[in-house]
Amino acid sequence: MADSSIVTLGPGRSLLVDSSVYDSRMAETSKEQFFMGLHVDESEDVLPKVETRVVLVGEAGNIAELEKALQDINTPYIKTDNVRDFGDGENCEFETVFVLIDFQAPEYSFLYKNDNRILGPSAVMHCASKGEPLPFSSRPLYSMTMLNLSLCFTGFRKKDEVVTLVNLVHHMGGTIRKDFDSTKVTHLIARSTHGEKYRLAVCMGTPILTPEWIHKAWEHRDDINFHAGNEEFRTEFKVPPFQDCVLSFLGFSEEERTNMEERTQKHGGRFQAVGDERCTHLVVEENSIKELPFTPSKRLYVVKQEWFWGSIQMDARAGETMYSYEKPESPAMKKAVSLLSLTTPNSGRKRRRLRETLAQLTKETEISPFPPRKRPSAEHSLSMGSLLDISNTPDTFKSSGENARLPKSSTPALPKQSARWQVSKELYQTESNYVDILATVLQLFKYPLDKEGQVGGPILAQEEIKTIFGSIPDIYEVHTRIKVDLEELVMNWSEERSVGDIILKYSRELVKAYPPFVNFFEMSKETIVRCERQKPRFHAFLKINQAKPECGRQTLGELLIRPVQRLPSVALLLNDIKKHTSDDNPDKVTLEKAIESLKEVMTHINEDKRKTEGQKQIFDVVYEVDGCPANLLSSHRSLVHRVETIALGDKPCDRGEHVTLFLFNDCLEIARKRHKVITTFRSPLGQTRPPAQLKHIALMPLSQIRRVLDIQDTEECQNAFALVVHPPTEQENLLFSFQLTAEDTLKSAWLKTLCRQVANTICRADAEDLIQSTDPDSVQVSTKDMDSTLSRASRAIKKTSKKVTRAFSFTKTPKRVLQRAFLANGTPDDKSPGPDADHMGRMSSSSTLAAVHSPSMLNLSSAFERKYHTFSRSTTHLF
Repeated sequence: MADSSIVTLGPGRSLLVDSSVYDSRMAETSKEQFFMGLHVDESEDVLPKVETRVVLVGEAGNIAELEKALQDINTPYIKTDNVRDFGDGENCEFETVFVLIDFQAPEYSFLYKNDNRILGPSAVMHCASKGEPLPFSSRPLYSMTMLNLSLCFTGFRKKDEVVTLVNLVHHMGGTIRKDFDSTKVTHLIARSTHGEKYRLAVCMGTPILTPEWIHKAWEHRDDINFHAGNEEFRTEFKVPPFQDCVLSFLGFSEEERTNMEERTQKHGGRFQAVGDERCTHLVVEENSIKELPFTPSKRLYVVKQEWFWGSIQMDARAGETMYSYEKPESPAMKKAVSLLSLTTPNSGRKRRRLRETLAQLTKETEISPFPPRKRPSAEHSLSMGSLLDISNTPDTFKSSGENARLPKSSTPALPKQSARWQVSKELYQTESNYVDILATVLQLFKYPLDKEGQVGGPILAQEEIKTIFGSIPDIYEVHTRIKVDLEELVMNWSEERSVGDIILKYSRELVKAYPPFVNFFEMSKETIVRCERQKPRFHAFLKINQAKPECGRQTLGELLIRPVQRLPSVALLLNDIKKHTSDDNPDKVTLEKAIESLKEVMTHINEDKRKTEGQKQIFDVVYEVDGCPANLLSSHRSLVHRVETIALGDKPCDRGEHVTLFLFNDCLEIARKRHKVITTFRSPLGQTRPPAQLKHIALMPLSQIRRVLDIQDTEECQNAFALVVHPPTEQENLLFSFQLTAEDTLKSAWLKTLCRQVANTICRADAEDLIQSTDPDSVQVSTKDMDSTLSRASRAIKKTSKKVTRAFSFTKTPKRVLQRAFLANGTPDDKSPGPDADHMGRMSSSSTLAAVHSPSMLNLSSAFERKYHTFSRSTTHLF
């Protein structure tokens, strides 16, 4: 059916014409003059002058407002109860317009069969209110409720229902189109969510409504100020996205599945168990399901969960094609796994293979601080490669082909990079990751919410968007520029380059950008929780975007906490850089100024926002750990978790030591259980608290953890894990291995918590990628015989050995001089324990005493000297 249009015939004349059923008398008597009139001068009368006469039928004559409306437009009218006296259509002196209240009455049927013009009271009063003449319509027109609306129908099976709806639309001034034309159709009336018309309407953002919308609009036909196109009115008649859909859910937790089933019913669908023949859709959690438990039928849509949440967000059923579930490919970590699966009886090869394995593990997760570059020459590629990966061995630089090997003169050995460069590179890496996270927040969340013309209307009000994101765009802008400057500094590094100048350069902008966001961060979190609970479309919007790889399975609230944590992390890194900066370097003073400028920024942040229960727990740790560094106390730091373990290697303390790990949000405090030592020194003031039960070993920044190893359980190794760490002063990776001892500590939960804090510290989203599962043989870790008599005796001998060594150390030799003497006597290249080390572990206390001479003689046994040297490099110099 064609639409109605307004045709103007001279000044003040407008005809509401339906081109498909044009008045037959008009077409026969004046068709030629009508179209000619469109081209002649407006002063000429094209149509014969026929006076318009209005006949008020029955109850219409008793409406005072209707009579006044006709008087306002200077239209004569008469009243009658017998339409047969006027409705024969033979009178040519008058153009008669009949006004009826009831379009179901016999009078209406008589007039309609005789092709009379029929109007409703609302149509007349609407024209009077606009100062317009009565409309000329070939169809009966009761009101202007759907004026300028063009409707299309889809999904209807009963012809009678469609006919009734079409007549109502015509009675309210609307038009009908058979085909969906996005440029002309304003609304789609749908009985189902299938079909091409429905899909086109979703793509074009055309409102899709139920037939009840038309019936409800008809009930408002007597209200001349009402229009069916009002957005507030039509909202409740939207076709729900899951209408005619039966959903089942696979791979979700009980809580998630219950939530999705409730939302399915709320949005017009039904749900059944997986495998039910009535199901039309199977929604799959693609991250946990590797294979379907059955072969789906051809009519069953197997889709990812993004389809489910996308449909709710759009408030319309999304297309299944782009969300089809496909079997995921296996992880691409085969090279590391193959390295971990190698076994060899030779101890030297084991140590070499262990170093290669640790280098491979960190290499795969290392984020290069430099942007991708083209390789102009092999020589340049080699030099850059050695600069990027300090853990490369000489074998790494060997070419696979003889022709590709460069002359010795063209490949000079590069000097080892300083610890200052290492920490500066780490500052750039974390800054780059932080900028990427801010970009993710803006591109995945803020910009789509700000976008105009969203399908289904705005998801959030502008006030709510501003409350949630605050000054994130300003923070992103300033850190983008800091990242560019740091990149230039690292790419063109020299020890004289100043890191502190970069921070000082942007200190004022940081003061302006950060406090507005951090001070209202709690309000931002509350707004997210409230909107997610009250607005299903926002909940679906979050579900879709938080499941994307860029978010690393983190919520929007977890991503928004990064600006709160960033400045303290930068200050920590600057302190580390200052520690490795010589006193004669001008950057030493500049770094101190930069750290002070960051403290100034943080003083603008309300202290109450940063006080948590975890702050109080830090003091308990300081009291419990003897020798705990004072810089552990920090306003930004909080205790996350504590675990009890046993050391399985010789780093960071002896095998078999009971070690407590305190996990903070940015560092890891490692402490061992204190030995029972009888002391003759007592405080004259007396004890005010219980004596410390633990001894400090190391305070390690989480940024030094390159990989967390989940060691598989075997008969000889139970509940073990390891940390691959890379301190800035070391050229090789170190392995710290432990066994969890507390029965209430779940290893998987502990490792995930640890990786999440590491990822937050280095500003990475993929926290779970830091975990690598491996077998104990590949990293030479075992928990066997940890509590045996031999093991306890061996630990006792080591303790006695240390006591005797300390007893013979009461000389006038200064500690630093003694340490330098130890290091000078050690051979730097001898890093592996020799046979003397095993002998050392087996000797009795008396033999130890006999073997060890006075430290002032500087001729300690090679075994002890070697052990001390290794321990010094692995712990004392690290942190």
